[in-house]
Amino acid sequence: MFKKLLIIGCGLIGSSILRGCINKKISKKIFVYEKSKKNIFKIKKINSKITILKKLDKKISDIDIVIISTPMSQYDKIIPNLNKYLGKKSIITDVGSTKQNVLNLKNKKLNKSLDWILSHPISGSEVSGPEHGSKSLFINKWCIIIKDKNSKKQKKIIQFWKKLGSKIILMDPKDHDKIFALTSHLPHLIAYNLIKTAQDFQKKQKKNIIKYSAGGLRDFSRIAASNEIMWRDIFFNNKKNMIDAINIFIKNLNSFKKNIKNLEDKNLIKKLINSKKVRRQIINLKQDIAKPDFGRE
Repeated sequence: MFKKLLIIGCGLIGSSILRGCINKKISKKIFVYEKSKKNIFKIKKINSKITILKKLDKKISDIDIVIISTPMSQYDKIIPNLNKYLGKKSIITDVGSTKQNVLNLKNKKLNKSLDWILSHPISGSEVSGPEHGSKSLFINKWCIIIKDKNSKKQKKIIQFWKKLGSKIILMDPKDHDKIFALTSHLPHLIAYNLIKTAQDFQKKQKKNIIKYSAGGLRDFSRIAASNEIMWRDIFFNNKKNMIDAINIFIKNLNSFKKNIKNLEDKNLIKKLINSKKVRRQIINLKQDIAKPDFGRE
């Protein structure tokens, strides 16, 4: 599919792209630019034929496709080197979880002769680092491609993600950020806040409540174990939509509080029943399995 492919940043997502590309023989040569010495050591174990770049320089001039897999706060530091050294025939894409900010950055700082097709693979895990990457991470998972005027290069990016096993949806960047503020970003923020609440309660009561964690707290703790730099970037870069989502959440939380305080049986039961419908929708859409406890043994 490509002669030369470059992955910039090779943590969980980057190394999963790397493994998938090797498995599907997507590129004849694969280059990786990664600053972490620990990660470089781990990446070399994946495949001895990978070329590790120490810097982004003239060696990237004939790269066919660049996948930026760093935290989004690193993007503006990467762009100057792409502007200086990358050839005009290359295609750039990324894996960032917010898109309007990336589009703004692209329009403001990227050389107009270069093409950047924005992507967001809806895949991941609470663990980070190249040792946790998987060649099958993207199989049957959605990948959002932001609509672009360059249909020819957009088609190549679509083919790239399909080759890795993804299902493709084309989306407007504003719609993307609004949707994922509610379906992904807010749930992560709630998880972080719930764990903080448990910690604060434990400190105040001077009792070890964590060891009595039931399934709910345990599952939220998994989400709250996600990479803090990545999630800081997501929260900040989707600020307006996050604030809107938080306000809706607070409104509904206060409504639940009122129901409980006033023993409003019918109103509370109605909300609980309606909430269960979403779980059935998720299972019907094959985004999870119908086994108890998420299929854990």
